Amino acid sequence: MKKQQSGFTMIELIMVIVILGILAAFALPRFADFGKDARVASINGAAGAMKSASAIAHAAYLAAGNKPATVKLEGTDIVLEHGYPTQAGILAAAQITANDYDIATPGTVAVKSTTNCNVVYTAATASTATPPVITPPTIIVTADGC
Repeated sequence: MKKQQSGFTMIELIMVIVILGILAAFALPRFADFGKDARVASINGAAGAMKSASAIAHAAYLAAGNKPATVKLEGTDIVLEHGYPTQAGILAAAQITANDYDIATPGTVAVKSTTNCNVVYTAATASTATPPVITPPTIIVTADGC
């Protein structure tokens, strides 16, 4: 008498795993949206570039010692106000261009074709006291709508 086979053969198990792998490869991109993570990372990268550029421009301003109106970073003149880049100057200092971001509003960098996915640079301000108290620029990231 022949013994009855019970269970699955190795080939049957391998075929099921291969079929599940193929289905997962096609189904995963449909259900997982990695675009949002990319947009959040992009806007955080722009914010980091603005913070670094602001600090570098301010350091160049302090190193110059004679309170210049502009500093030169990588061959580009950066316009300063109170020792920090202006809203227009921060884009040049951080090398942020319209090719990568929506920069229609001065000081605001947004991921293209999204709403509420931006970083806002507010230029430094000075008080009217003597001597004036300089408030450094603020950089606020909004990633709710990415």
